[in-house]
Amino acid sequence: MMSKPNKELKNIIEAALLVSGQTLTIKKMQAMFPPESRPTREEVRDVLDALEKDYANRGVELKQIDRAYRFQSREKYADWVMRLIQERPPRYSRALLETLAIIAYRQPVTRGDIEAIRGVSVSSDIIRTLLEREWVRQVGTRDVPGRPALFGTARAFLEYFNLKSLEDLPPLAELRDLGVISAELDLKLDIPSDTGKPPDSETQDAKETTHAGGTEAVSLSRAQSAAGE
Repeated sequence: MMSKPNKELKNIIEAALLVSGQTLTIKKMQAMFPPESRPTREEVRDVLDALEKDYANRGVELKQIDRAYRFQSREKYADWVMRLIQERPPRYSRALLETLAIIAYRQPVTRGDIEAIRGVSVSSDIIRTLLEREWVRQVGTRDVPGRPALFGTARAFLEYFNLKSLEDLPPLAELRDLGVISAELDLKLDIPSDTGKPPDSETQDAKETTHAGGTEAVSLSRAQSAAGE
């Protein structure tokens, strides 16, 4: 049976989660306290369990992302909350989203693996963008001549798509195109209609951008069929 957490400890951790603006691991929560009064991991977990129950029927929820935690609005209130956000929705190219999907489902992968699956070269800008957004990270190198970098998803990827772990990704077999992926991950996309002319380079592919609010989709069957092999 879980012991009742210290009220003051609960208030401190609740305040930290509300104002931090980022996910907090248990280790980071412990670091707020001096060594002589630092709570144990079990005590922090008890507080988190209590907070999860306290917010069970409220507009915000305590969400676990990988090994970290944050408060966030509940999904059913997203339409109202989004009206407060004045920022222009981010735009992503089809090439970037295909590359991200391959990394997410086939990690760890090298740039060469991605190019073999997509059938075209991968722009350095795409890899740099994914690294800068901290959606992917280098997780090692492959033990072959040249030792190419191996890429995998990072915690920011889970945070952005509201996933507790990679196990929450939509099943690969159920996915058919970017529209399905965006719906499953709650990422609204608007992908321009196909002009009938296949892209002749990664540069042309990158010009086909996506933004929030639309309905059309571009097939990801190449990436997904290869990822499922």
